[in-house]
Amino acid sequence: MNAPSVDLSSYRDQHFKGSRTEQERHLRLTTTLYVGNLSFYTTEEQLYELFGRSGDIKRIVMGLDKFRKTPCGFCFVEYFTREDAEMCMRYVNGTRLDDRIVRTDWDAGFIEGRQYGRGKSGGQVRDEYRTDYDSGRGGYGKIVQQKMLPKLT
Repeated sequence: MNAPSVDLSSYRDQHFKGSRTEQERHLRLTTTLYVGNLSFYTTEEQLYELFGRSGDIKRIVMGLDKFRKTPCGFCFVEYFTREDAEMCMRYVNGTRLDDRIVRTDWDAGFIEGRQYGRGKSGGQVRDEYRTDYDSGRGGYGKIVQQKMLPKLT
């Protein structure tokens, strides 16, 4: 049995093309991690520096706003080996980068197109509904910004 920090979480990507059983199998074998809660200002270089401490990185794919093509607070990190990815889950998950607590989770494998945010405004869905001010993630959530817009004009 794996250590708790390496076990699968309860989250499952609802857009996965395949059965729940296939998704579970992919998650148990993957070398790819989804990384969330990043600052919009975090660079690829910073990600290579932090995640490279756990092992050799095959590639990093930055999450982008699907309309503006700017970073939107997540990425995928693919390692060459499962062991290196497990090291990351144990030691990098929950650490601080750009004054934010980084969250990592297993990903069934990066597929082209998944680098774009799924929110209506182009970024991440969670940033649309956020009601707090977060300078590292573009200020207020998109819905709050839209409500404020008439007041500013």
